[in-house]
Amino acid sequence: MGTENELDVEGQTEPPICGSKSSVTCTPSHTLTGTAGPEGDATDADATVGRGSITSTVDTARVLNPESAHTLSVPDVCVLFETNVENGIDGPEAARRLQHHGPNKVEGAKGLSVWTILLRQVSNSLTLVLVITMVLSFAIADHIEGGVIAAVILLNIVVGFIQDLRAEQTIQALYALSAPTCKVIRAGHTDTIKAAGLVPGDLVKLGVGDIVPADLRLVHSINLSTDDALLTGESVPVSKHAEIILKDRDVSLGDRTNMVYSGSTVSRGRATGIVVATGMATEVGKIAALLKKSRKPADERTSVIGKIWVRFRNGLRVLLGLDGTPMQVALSKFALLLFALAIILAIIVFSVSRWNVTSEVLIYGICVAVAVIPESLIAVLTIATALGTRAMAKGNVVIRKLAALEAVGGVTNICSDKTGTLTQGKMVAKRVWLEDGTEVTIQDTTNPFDPTSGNVRVGDEKYYPQSRSLPAEKSAAAQLKAFLETVALCNNSSVTKHDASYTAIGEPTEIALQVLAMRFGMGKAELSQSGSHQLLAEFPFDSSCKRMTVVCTDDAGGASAHTKGALEAMLPLMDLSDEQKTTIVAKAESLAAEGLRVLCIARRSINRDLFASLSPNLPSVTDPEKAVAQVTVDETPDYRSTIEKDLTFLGLAGLYDPPRLESAPAVKRCQRAGISVHMLTGDHVKTATAIAYEIGILDRTHRGNERDIMVASTFDSLSDAQIDEMEHLPLVLARCSPATKVRMVEAMHRRKAFCVMTGDGVNDSPALKKSDVGIAMGLNGSDVAKEAADMVLTDDNFASIVTAIEEGRRLFDNIQKFLLHLLVSNIGQVFLLLIGLAFKDPDGVSVFPLSPLEILWANLVTSSFLALGLGIEDAQPDIMERPPHDLAVGVFTRELITDKFVYGAAMGGLCLAAFTSVAYGANGPNGLGLDCNEEYSDGCSVAFKARATTFATLTFLLLITAWEAKHFTRSLFHMHPEKYGGPSSVFRTVWQNKFLFGAVTAGFVIAFPVIYLPVVNRVVFKHDAITWEWGVVAACVVVYTAIVEVWKALKRRFGLGAAAALGPRAEEQA
Repeated sequence: MGTENELDVEGQTEPPICGSKSSVTCTPSHTLTGTAGPEGDATDADATVGRGSITSTVDTARVLNPESAHTLSVPDVCVLFETNVENGIDGPEAARRLQHHGPNKVEGAKGLSVWTILLRQVSNSLTLVLVITMVLSFAIADHIEGGVIAAVILLNIVVGFIQDLRAEQTIQALYALSAPTCKVIRAGHTDTIKAAGLVPGDLVKLGVGDIVPADLRLVHSINLSTDDALLTGESVPVSKHAEIILKDRDVSLGDRTNMVYSGSTVSRGRATGIVVATGMATEVGKIAALLKKSRKPADERTSVIGKIWVRFRNGLRVLLGLDGTPMQVALSKFALLLFALAIILAIIVFSVSRWNVTSEVLIYGICVAVAVIPESLIAVLTIATALGTRAMAKGNVVIRKLAALEAVGGVTNICSDKTGTLTQGKMVAKRVWLEDGTEVTIQDTTNPFDPTSGNVRVGDEKYYPQSRSLPAEKSAAAQLKAFLETVALCNNSSVTKHDASYTAIGEPTEIALQVLAMRFGMGKAELSQSGSHQLLAEFPFDSSCKRMTVVCTDDAGGASAHTKGALEAMLPLMDLSDEQKTTIVAKAESLAAEGLRVLCIARRSINRDLFASLSPNLPSVTDPEKAVAQVTVDETPDYRSTIEKDLTFLGLAGLYDPPRLESAPAVKRCQRAGISVHMLTGDHVKTATAIAYEIGILDRTHRGNERDIMVASTFDSLSDAQIDEMEHLPLVLARCSPATKVRMVEAMHRRKAFCVMTGDGVNDSPALKKSDVGIAMGLNGSDVAKEAADMVLTDDNFASIVTAIEEGRRLFDNIQKFLLHLLVSNIGQVFLLLIGLAFKDPDGVSVFPLSPLEILWANLVTSSFLALGLGIEDAQPDIMERPPHDLAVGVFTRELITDKFVYGAAMGGLCLAAFTSVAYGANGPNGLGLDCNEEYSDGCSVAFKARATTFATLTFLLLITAWEAKHFTRSLFHMHPEKYGGPSSVFRTVWQNKFLFGAVTAGFVIAFPVIYLPVVNRVVFKHDAITWEWGVVAACVVVYTAIVEVWKALKRRFGLGAAAALGPRAEEQA
């Protein structure tokens, strides 16, 4: 059958087993030189199997080193580490080595220090500008203003510090101890010690479920397989063999089958190994060390002065907040621009006074400078982001850095791992094809360990797992019963129910088959209850034969051999015609094309007398040392071949790691939002492609588009220029290495994309660090990955990433809203104060239209709570229906800049009108008294009333602006037509955000005591009670509202700004 070897199915259906043990003598072997085996036979190009010990004739000191342990025989490793293969090292020697090598700990997962978190709070330009403003205020003896600004700075630092510290503590709580304890053999005795106490040369024992505590060279292995997903990204457990000796020192970690690495989990079998590396010397430690090098070191040829300059420049960028997310950088640059503008305005004030800078002129200049700086911006931004972080925590996302939340809102590309993120991370039997053509399908499984989860169909009949019975149709029932008996008995896993939940132990493939049998009430435990089906012998899975067989008694008093394995290994052993084989191969290829791992199931009846003649030569199944693997090919090849022949074909099983139910809707939401989702996985390309089609990453209407699917080796072979010439980057990258993921991120950066990278393994950490926003898995992620990430998913669910993006977009929208509000206030004040230079008393001294404390009150008290209310606005209905915002433009869009100048000019002009109406309208040109900037006198009554009118006008216009800023385009009186309409809709609109409604109400109410309370008004705020002037205030409010509404109507009419994204129908409704 020529097609047998061409099947593109998973050949390794279970981890290969090495059941044989050989006694090893600590004598160096000639394999150090990489020559052929002792018999002189030709050996495999990649590995040889040690068949004895031969004294070394080469200089061992030259070739023995820990990095090449996989190329050495066990005796050579013993010589290298001065240990004994049976007894290990003794206690005193272990203590000496522990002092020399240090504890077995990875330093990379120590988290952020308190000082680092604190420094992060002050490393931005806005904070530095506020500090400078505070210093100037104290310098001119304005202690009230200086104290208020100091309080704002302190509030920002405290809120940000507490939030980041809580996030870091949450991450530390998620850190699973890699291997808290382990079993070690020292001086011939087995002891359980803390993994941190391991040293090179220790002899460690491993069993099922153990986490490998250090890098080990295997000495003995029985039926061993380990889950290396955290290190290599391979989702399928890898079989390990102690007796294999590799020739190539540079072979990849995943192919070093005689080694087990720190952080891996033993999924099957048991073993003993010699510790060859601990702590930072392990492969996990090496990756952790790379993460510490966040920047490339300076060129060695650079001079000392050059290196000092580079360090100073980088430090200054960090201090000014110019290194970070797009919004961080934009706000930092904006703060520096405002600071420069404040200096220019102060110079203008001094120039108008012809540089006769008296104390009054100095105070006025500082007032104008302070007016242009939104003192509350940094506090509002920090609090709004902290509240968003709390909301994200409820959505199973822990934010390690506050800036990551707003950053994730601008994402254009998501690079996601497959196993455990897009999928459930556990194997499930999806399809069964029986010998008579009957098909069994399992769909919508939410818990792979629960036999009652999901929908099952047997042929055209819907089956209910709760009934736990076979189908009524007799022939189908008989075929299915034989199939299920085999998959249940030829199986070393166990699935048990504790209370209402199921737990499983064993290799993922076997667990999936056991759950399949349990769906029909034919699990291994249930079959064994009757007393029949007693295990007589087991021929474990072996990589050379790719199958497993068990011999059990049957109900008829005879015996049956139950076999499962790769189809190409099983076909020659089955009693089938060529036509039948062709049909089976075609069906297997069909299942493989769906991304399923295909297993062939067969059985045969055995004459118990024949078996009895063989069994005395077989190892006892009750032997505790061989409870898992009783028989191996090397020990009993004839016995195995006698039993594994003339098999009866029962059917094929197709297994896969099912996608999460939330993955497909989440991917669809991303695509509607203009976000490209890429799958980067270590799995086989067909498996990855099938899942990508199932969850919608690939479009089924465009199947066969090779540009969307690529194997990592092909991608890696391309130069950067060739990758940049591609129309778009591949959506599916299979067999990815860590370097491939990093190159993918770099390619996206060259395309000016803003990308998220998800990962759980140590191998993902460099890419997490390189990406714009790194997201690690909290449940199954490695400590090093969590350390490298900006965000951590506590449920390892892709849908949580989409929730984070939505929250990030909501935050971005709200930041624009409260930025508009704050900047409109600042522009209005600057407009008023600059023109206010013309308002002079009889001595030619300019009279302040607003006092310094009125400016601070408006900026810090009134505006802060209004801005905070805008910061917690609900997300717009279309927030995930529009493309990502332009990263090149950032938060300061053309619409935001235009609106702030239009509204700011209107606000400043109306405040100016209010001041002049009171100061000059009723009292003529000589209404202003003398020294009215310092204290109240009878001559300053008009100036103080004009100032109070201006303050009231500014306050009420800020209240109106807060509600108008809820949407940049829609009218306040018809803002949510998709929810409610009519004349009363304005009341529902303002009541929707209750915090903002409360802030507006409080701002309205508190304005009256500020204006009317004695001492407070004249001494503190330097204004006086007003009466008829309220008519001026009311007129200004009406005119301002009309200006804003007309401007919004013009934007809707001509499709400007946000109106362009609403669409014609939404525009008409609005």
